[in-house]
Amino acid sequence: MDHSAALARYDLEMRQHARPDAPGARIERAGAVVRQVAGERGWNGVVWSGLDVAGADRAIEEQIARFTGLGRDFEWKLYGHDGPPDLAGRLTAAGFRAEEPETLMVGEIAELALEERLPDGVRLVRAADTAGVDLVVEVHEKVFGTDGTALRAHLLARLATDPGTALAVVALAGDEPVASARLELVPGGDFAGLWGGGTVEKWRGRGLYRALVAHRTRVAAAHGCRHVQVDASAMSRPVLERLGLHALTTTTPYLYEV
Repeated sequence: MDHSAALARYDLEMRQHARPDAPGARIERAGAVVRQVAGERGWNGVVWSGLDVAGADRAIEEQIARFTGLGRDFEWKLYGHDGPPDLAGRLTAAGFRAEEPETLMVGEIAELALEERLPDGVRLVRAADTAGVDLVVEVHEKVFGTDGTALRAHLLARLATDPGTALAVVALAGDEPVASARLELVPGGDFAGLWGGGTVEKWRGRGLYRALVAHRTRVAAAHGCRHVQVDASAMSRPVLERLGLHALTTTTPYLYEV
């Protein structure tokens, strides 16, 4: 993979030409900033910026004013190659709080090692209704230790209004949900997003994460996507590298609370 070319394509398609990620959300373009504005339970934040030293502080102030004027907490999604070089420090000085960085990983689907091997007695089920979404959220809360209310609302809204652009899948051992993940598609886009993959602790190390990646990647290929992309944690990065994905840059959430 040509890493520079892949990152440039990603920036153009997924960030500069970003589309809303949920019903009711909208993309706004203000100078050298692309942002998403959504409801209280949706994702609000800066998707892309092309700033220089001269205009960075003013742009930061404008985003704070825009979102606080709506009464919204928001995230500035900062990538490792975004400028100016001291943008992270400027965000911190303006009142943002950095969370743990992740690695943007991209794989060309045709080159990936996809093996959907499940442990005995485990099956993958698509979450196509409220009961299925509840199972996905149950796993999410157990794995990540966070409230799944916003995720539940997001998935149900996508299923109701735009079911062809999102897939949520849960691994069941009998009737017990033991792993889950989701796939998000941009109609006509080159990149499919793999999100939220996680396995409950006692089922880790049995290939469920790899099987979920393979399953979602095959769905993405069937929709015409050439690449999959993941914001990978330190835990998932080695698995994804073995499957053939490449690390392109880092991504760090900078949070601003009203």
